[in-house]
Amino acid sequence: MGAGFIVAVAIFTFALVTVWKGVRIVPQGEEWVVEWLGKYDRTLLPGLRLLVPYVQNVRYKIITKDIILDVQEQEVITRDNAVILTNAIAFIKVTDPIKAVYGVTDFSEAIRNMIMTTLRSIVGEMELDQALSSRDKIKARLRESIADEALDWGLTVKSVEIQDIKPSPSMQKAMEQQASAERERKATVTRAEGEKQSMILQAEARVESARRDAEAQVTLAEASAEAIKRVAQAIGDRDTPMLYLLGEKYITSITKLAASDNAKMIVLPADIQETVRGVLGKFKP
Repeated sequence: MGAGFIVAVAIFTFALVTVWKGVRIVPQGEEWVVEWLGKYDRTLLPGLRLLVPYVQNVRYKIITKDIILDVQEQEVITRDNAVILTNAIAFIKVTDPIKAVYGVTDFSEAIRNMIMTTLRSIVGEMELDQALSSRDKIKARLRESIADEALDWGLTVKSVEIQDIKPSPSMQKAMEQQASAERERKATVTRAEGEKQSMILQAEARVESARRDAEAQVTLAEASAEAIKRVAQAIGDRDTPMLYLLGEKYITSITKLAASDNAKMIVLPADIQETVRGVLGKFKP
């Protein structure tokens, strides 16, 4: 009784394992690669599938949905020897499971390394400014470069996006210093231009002031000459007009000094009496 029970349990367990190995349910979005005694036999599509137990074995389970591959950040040297940091993300799809599993050891790692290598090559052909501003161009060239190789591995590269592309910390510091120096240079040029314009305007103002002073002096001289001429015509003597005008200027100056609020003492010229006497003496009959 005990031995028969054990045999029955063993047979039931064997049958259960056989059914489990022979009946498989492939979920949607996957395809399973089946081998017959270690050799590729067929690919199971989604749904209920039957296998020959113990001789057929599911070797690979391939996801046929879009696969997201994150390409790690790496340093890239541009053509002008600038170091930048860049990373990417790729969207691929397995279109041929047989090539994907038998054509390369690890298709995900293979695509990731190919993207990194191609990205270094593309950016290395560009100047720093061009690399930082040509993200779409880099993306297009990157996808085009790896598309053919991916087909040989049964993969379709649907899209490659450049997540980030930026100068390295040391390069950022150098760029900030350069920008600061450029701003300082522009500020210095602006100040110099301002000072130049100020000096030009001041010089023009001095020239204009001198010109006007000269014109005023000429006008005053002409007025004095005209006054002397008229006095000479009225008096008929050459020396008298000059002495008359000189005495008039003395008297005018003394009047202004006397009228000043701050005038406490008036110092008269030593020759004023002689001047006035000479002026008055000319008019004595």
